[in-house]
Amino acid sequence: MNTQDLSIFKQQALLWATQFEVCCCLDSNQYSDPYSKYDFLLAAGAQHQITESAGLAFNGLRDFYEQHPGWMFGMLGHDLKNELEELNSAHPDQLQFPDVFFFVPQFLIAVKDGLPTIITGPEELLNTISNIKLPPASAGIIPVILSKMDKDSYLEKVEKLRKSISLGDIYEVTFCQEFFAEQAAINPYQVYQNLKDVSPTPFSGFFKLTDKYILSASPERFLCKRKNQLFSQPIKGTAKRSSDPEEDEKIRLGLLNSTKEQAENVMIVDLVRNDLTKSAVKGSVKVEELFGIYTFPQVHQMISTISCTVDPLIHPVEALKNTFPVGSMTGAPKVRAMELIEETECSRRGIYSGSFGYFEPDGDFDFNVVIRSILYNESSKYLSFQVGGAITYASSAEAEYEECLLKASAIVKTLKGR
Repeated sequence: MNTQDLSIFKQQALLWATQFEVCCCLDSNQYSDPYSKYDFLLAAGAQHQITESAGLAFNGLRDFYEQHPGWMFGMLGHDLKNELEELNSAHPDQLQFPDVFFFVPQFLIAVKDGLPTIITGPEELLNTISNIKLPPASAGIIPVILSKMDKDSYLEKVEKLRKSISLGDIYEVTFCQEFFAEQAAINPYQVYQNLKDVSPTPFSGFFKLTDKYILSASPERFLCKRKNQLFSQPIKGTAKRSSDPEEDEKIRLGLLNSTKEQAENVMIVDLVRNDLTKSAVKGSVKVEELFGIYTFPQVHQMISTISCTVDPLIHPVEALKNTFPVGSMTGAPKVRAMELIEETECSRRGIYSGSFGYFEPDGDFDFNVVIRSILYNESSKYLSFQVGGAITYASSAEAEYEECLLKASAIVKTLKGR
């Protein structure tokens, strides 16, 4: 298929999938990635499924994995931290996503190098999808976006976190704020298409679980397994794009050479290296790329890649558990950072800063980080998105606030229909 035909097919396929109670779409948006096996995956309908709350969720997931070997798609919420450490989540849960949900799909479609194939389901499904007529674009009722935290509160909280850093309590923490809307009546399918148009990213995705939706323009991979190797690619370091090519290149080089951004990035690299040692053959953890600069429509990002050889005794679910929650969205030291996150943030994270992705029959897997994502509960009409940044002692509270607004810009544009 050519690029335009493929784009239409992917829209038709997702529209078809939304008729099911459960579906998951993962789309690389044609970004080149040496660790990805597929350009596009679409799983629809559940032959079997599991829903678990923090407590024994990873044990339950491992049992489910053993009972249903093959393809599995699902999500892991940030609040699984409460199972892994002596932590809690006291903020109200407005969205009601489960801590763990996985399903074995009835239908599975993959695209690689422009060629769609049916992995699970009848071959005639491709013709059925290709004949679907796309409806006129309608995003639904565009909600009024409010913030759970005003600017003054945000600045005050950042200064408190900087004080904790100066006292040696932590080195770095990812501090987030929520934007939300009530009585939102959006068309999740169309909003996701609009979000992809504004911000095509390599780990974007659409997840429907009955009345709950994740509409994601994630640029970040949490963790993938390829044969006997694990790869994690944390993002730390952000710079705004410019429409002027010369200025844009100066900004990119400025990010590359920023000692502050490098310091933030290397702290998380060290944290991820430590997490990977729990699953690794001794001495195999290494940094494949440090301070790589990758360009997206709104921002340049600093991304590092860490790998290891997996201990053959480590189960795939155990490898995920050993690195959870996502290091780039917590801080260092990890447990104390998560305690401070709970104390200073105003909202429950839930699925935000968690992950969704898939397991393959051979034990390989790939999971993103749920950031730059719209979260929506259709029944309660509650819509939410959160943004954040890494706070270090060198951080400027004002600059961090502006970075949050920059990261939110693609979502705000999408919801305003621009």
